Amino acid sequence: MIDRLEASFDKVLAALTQKLHTDEQFTLRLRGEVSQFTRFNHAKVRQTGIVRDGSLQLKLICQQRSSSVEFPFTGDSELDLPQALAALTALRAEVPQLPVDPYLVIPTGNAASHEVHAGALLPDAQVVGSLLPVVNNLDFTGLYAAGTVLRGYADSSGQKHWFATESYTLDYSLFTSTGQAVKGTLAGSHWDDAAYQAKIAESKTQLARLEQPLKTIERGKYRTYLAPAATADLLGMLSWGGISEAALQQGRSCFGALQRKEQHLSPQLTISENFQRGLVPRFNELGEIAPAHLTLIDRGRLANTLVNARTAKEYQKPANGANRGESLRSAEIATGELTPDRILATLDTGLYLSNLHYLNWSDRPTGRITGMTRYACFWVEGGEIVAPIANLRFDESLYRCWGDNLLSLTTNVEFIPDVDTYSNRQLGGSWVPGLLIKDFTYTL
Repeated sequence: MIDRLEASFDKVLAALTQKLHTDEQFTLRLRGEVSQFTRFNHAKVRQTGIVRDGSLQLKLICQQRSSSVEFPFTGDSELDLPQALAALTALRAEVPQLPVDPYLVIPTGNAASHEVHAGALLPDAQVVGSLLPVVNNLDFTGLYAAGTVLRGYADSSGQKHWFATESYTLDYSLFTSTGQAVKGTLAGSHWDDAAYQAKIAESKTQLARLEQPLKTIERGKYRTYLAPAATADLLGMLSWGGISEAALQQGRSCFGALQRKEQHLSPQLTISENFQRGLVPRFNELGEIAPAHLTLIDRGRLANTLVNARTAKEYQKPANGANRGESLRSAEIATGELTPDRILATLDTGLYLSNLHYLNWSDRPTGRITGMTRYACFWVEGGEIVAPIANLRFDESLYRCWGDNLLSLTTNVEFIPDVDTYSNRQLGGSWVPGLLIKDFTYTL
């Protein structure tokens, strides 16, 4: 199937190249998937089916102007070719009417890459039989999504990149009789029954603790442990104008003060983009290849930002293959020295947060983030979980919680996948440890 789809993509590419005028350039981007989606509610199947979907985006460039159009990609060249040529004709009529773009990036070079990652997924017919027996006595709600995801890029200069991977994600919640919930995710390219059972067993332990009466916490500063999923929520904020070079140049980045050496982060903290795990393509919307590994925060210092070619052109900076939004695609935080069996004892008295939500910048230039606790968050005393807590709002600065107040990071990391499926199944995620922080600030 993958070979057939690539062959059709190549035919579209060849036809567009043949029809191109001498003063024109183009880029061609592919998004596609063949995925099984199975939705569960109350430990029953509510919806299931196979989705075969694909789209091509053609961008035409002429005389420092550009416009793009998206149309379906079927993998049948008899259907795809006429649509591509019609799109080219429509863009030719539109582009001359548009203003000149002084920072428009013209495709160059002839770089090529080809990655196909085979997995070992559950056969479609075995999904229900594998998942539901483990949770048949629980209020289990979730979405299982699995299959092949494709990404492709080609342009008129001769570049071509192809990426295909087989993967799955399971995003689920378990509910108590009072409506409290434990959330969990599982993802990878090889299904593992034992790992799934262990994950559910861990969630059931937290679910039992949620049956206890809620403890109300007063506003203030508390010693806090952020589990990996909560760490990933916090890390994800860097994609909103945090680690972007354009945001830094325009005064919108939370790390402006770090760059100016007015603030500092803990030497325990190292954040990188790591494409060596193979779950997300290294090429971006312009066909540029990101480094296999790029350190962003190196032991508390700002080592690199994410720079795409447009930003590089505007601000005379070297590009490093960042995507259009200069956001994280395959991020990781380096581990520390806190072993999992010592988390509660080292926390001693304070808050254990499994997840966060509703995160936003409360003051981005100073690195302040606001958000709320969610899903299986607990009050801990003397190294023992005492009670679940009512939802709390926090307002905290990265320069505090990732700075002098960062006490320790765990020795293990968890993969927290991107489970978005709004227009298509997303790729990637982050590999993150848990964080132990002192004096984390709660406002409600």
